[in-house]
Amino acid sequence: MADNKSYTIVEYFGGNSGYQCGYCKNSTGNFSHGMWSHTMTVQDYQDLIDRGWRRSGKYVYKPILNKTCCPQYTIRCRALKFQPTKSHKKVLKKMSKFLSSGDLPKDEGNKGESMVCDVAGPREPSLSCRSDAKCPSISDVQKESADCPTAAPGQGEQDVSAEPNSTKNDTSVPPTPASEPKPGTGADPNKPPCRKAKDIRKERRLQKDQKRQSSDGIAPTTKTPPSGPSLSIQAKSLEDFINESLSDSAAHGLEVRLVRSNPPSPQFKASFDASYQVYKLYQMAIHKDPPEKPSESQFRRFLCDSPLEAEYSDEGPEVGYGSFHQQYWLDGRIVAVGVIDILPSCVSSVYLYYDPNFAALSLGSYSALREIAFTRQLQKQSPKLCYYYLGFYIHSCPKMRYKGQYRPSDLLCPETFSWVAIERCAPKLDLTRYSRFNQDPDAGDARLLRDLGRAQVLYRRTVMPYAVYSRKRKGSSDEAEVKQYASLVGQDCAERILLYRS
Repeated sequence: MADNKSYTIVEYFGGNSGYQCGYCKNSTGNFSHGMWSHTMTVQDYQDLIDRGWRRSGKYVYKPILNKTCCPQYTIRCRALKFQPTKSHKKVLKKMSKFLSSGDLPKDEGNKGESMVCDVAGPREPSLSCRSDAKCPSISDVQKESADCPTAAPGQGEQDVSAEPNSTKNDTSVPPTPASEPKPGTGADPNKPPCRKAKDIRKERRLQKDQKRQSSDGIAPTTKTPPSGPSLSIQAKSLEDFINESLSDSAAHGLEVRLVRSNPPSPQFKASFDASYQVYKLYQMAIHKDPPEKPSESQFRRFLCDSPLEAEYSDEGPEVGYGSFHQQYWLDGRIVAVGVIDILPSCVSSVYLYYDPNFAALSLGSYSALREIAFTRQLQKQSPKLCYYYLGFYIHSCPKMRYKGQYRPSDLLCPETFSWVAIERCAPKLDLTRYSRFNQDPDAGDARLLRDLGRAQVLYRRTVMPYAVYSRKRKGSSDEAEVKQYASLVGQDCAERILLYRS
């Protein structure tokens, strides 16, 4: 290997025989394929996670979905079309109120962080998760995201000015006990119809704008502000909610710093100890680890080491690609850290840890929303980078269903490796833990392995196709293992990634 070209070099370990599941605690229910990555290009990792792989430090693994007890499906959010739900807005407003007033939310304690489906906490937790715990389905989550109370078709736009006894003269539809109005005088015909206070405020704001334009000598707009349910005002964006909390006159100052973790930047090195102390507190308080378990070496292996090289491109973001820590500094101290990878098509969330003393701020939810906003910011510099990957979605584990709240989102089909809207996947997963999401029976894997001989291997410091390697190693017995590996990474990756052979 005399050239300076960047390569991905891996050692494949094959499939494991079953170990303890971190979600349902089945002692032998977790099955996956794994490989150790010495180095990896960002494009190779992008292609691997689009085939269901995921990294933990330098270890890259792919769950065996049709065999493991809690199937883990890759999930991504279409960041450009994301709109915060009611619960997301509540988290953003809570942070805004804290920064402006200076007081943590009262009477909440760790409530926001301990709920079964709350985002706060690790993106890939090791906590157990009862499979019989109650959790809203995807359809329930959709209802929660509406900006007004849900109602059956036709129930949300009733004419409140109608006389309550007007149905008595309609003999074609006999009244039912449930539809009979309560005794009373009904609406006052001398008063205008009732309207939502929200609509009235919007109309008044438009009227003030027109008056201001007139006083400034600008011709007022001729558009008459609509009223009632048809009023349409552009909703606040995610960025609007975030910027509202960053006032210069706020009681607290919050700063988000992006530091490269591999290779470690000077800023990363300078803040390493403070960041590690937050991680240690988090692991002991949230995951109940004994003090000796979250050691510094474990922290480095798990969240600092990465096979991804720092790469820069004219078409890429200014910060470049690779592995980073996104640090949340509150009044000069680290209170949370989001571990992320910036890849050609996405920002990939790896892990999140925070100071347990600030659990009431739902920092897990808040950081995910900030990472979506960060993805949208990078997309302005690199148009192809438009997705936010949340790791794995586990429908059979209620604790992990929260990831379906970041819509619109897609799940990766485990057989065709195509993306399917989560709304179409959820009904299938309600019936069975493992499912093929692509409904086209003729669709297949576009990167299916077709020629094993073209797979690249690294043998005695020399790069060669597997066909050449197999001739050099007459009587070699590793063909089945190499074929399994190449099938899992796909033809394109097999021809680029170097599989180490001793």
